Amino acid sequence: MGIVVEELKATPIEKRRVEIVERKGIGHPDSICDAIMEQVSVELCKEYLKKFGVILHHNIDKGLLVAGSVKLEFGGGEILEPMLLIFGDRATREFNGEEIDVDEIAISTAKKWIRENLRFVNPDEDMKYQVELKEGSAELTDIFKRGGEVLGANDTSAAVGYAPLSRTEKIVLEVEKFLNSQEFKKRFPECGEDIKVMGLRINNSLTLTIACPLVSRFIISEKEYFRKKDELLEEIKGFVSQNCEFKTDILLNTLDVEGRGLGGIYLTLTGTSAEDADCGQVGRGNKVNGVIAFDRPSSSEAAAGKNPVSHVGKIYNILSHKIAREIYAKVSGIEEVYVWLLSQIGTPINQPKIAAAQVIMKNGNIKDVEEEINEIIAKELENIASFTKDLAMGKYSVC
Repeated sequence: MGIVVEELKATPIEKRRVEIVERKGIGHPDSICDAIMEQVSVELCKEYLKKFGVILHHNIDKGLLVAGSVKLEFGGGEILEPMLLIFGDRATREFNGEEIDVDEIAISTAKKWIRENLRFVNPDEDMKYQVELKEGSAELTDIFKRGGEVLGANDTSAAVGYAPLSRTEKIVLEVEKFLNSQEFKKRFPECGEDIKVMGLRINNSLTLTIACPLVSRFIISEKEYFRKKDELLEEIKGFVSQNCEFKTDILLNTLDVEGRGLGGIYLTLTGTSAEDADCGQVGRGNKVNGVIAFDRPSSSEAAAGKNPVSHVGKIYNILSHKIAREIYAKVSGIEEVYVWLLSQIGTPINQPKIAAAQVIMKNGNIKDVEEEINEIIAKELENIASFTKDLAMGKYSVC
């Protein structure tokens, strides 16, 4: 294993003129796929451990949410065609002569997640399910049979993480979490879950363009829609003014046009556009730190649903951000840090081909902190078995 620490001669994100950041809310079709497939992986891990004492091969990372069809009207509407959730890729269904009911685990997990997170989706009536989880290849499943506390990597793959979050990244993340919080939904039940926040910072001015559907059962007319929309906008402005130091311009549901009835407003029956407008797919949502930051390097792998003990597309994706946060928190004089991890298929996951830290110094010399950074990276890799156990129990968010 090689650890490389180098100084990065680059302009920190906060000092760049333009920054673009996106956050897809919990009800966005892509976020739904990521969250459910990840929870299915967690539940499979628990079942495998309960029955066999080990986590078996699985990757539930090819999920697809196919949009349904609805008839909307002021004050309500009806489902014409349910949404379809497809679970795809691989899972171990039999081990040592005992079967695992993978289909039941996948569907019951999805229904439970929907009940807990999408207030107006009935998981028994508004969603159909199709489980396409097949047995894995002999070579990849054999990784799990070789034993040991640390398994070999199932792929040759690279990941990158960074710290800290910029002020733009933080406020974009916080606005979505505020709008989808339980407290906010109690005060504004008409606010749907399919929220998207796009932030554009130019110098010290920030524009937030927000999409937020209003739930039709609470909206009795076009006039009522625009009145509620104005109330939501004022709430958002108040929150942002208290939590953001930039000069801000906040826009909400910019496709709206008064006088066009249902065709000119963002109304939804269920709180998610997957009801009739937008399909979802694993890997198209937020990165593992919760945002899509277009000015940052990012990993190509989707972390959601991948197994947590050998799939480096998940392990290194999340671990690289964790290491970056540790370095930024513990090493003085750093303005930004980027951590890169590269695996080699078959090699134990605690022995990456390379672990590299690229550091933008605020003050001081890179030579003065190189040893400390090396120690942090080495320690995190030494503790990777404990880290993967936490991953298996869902202790790290992937979206």
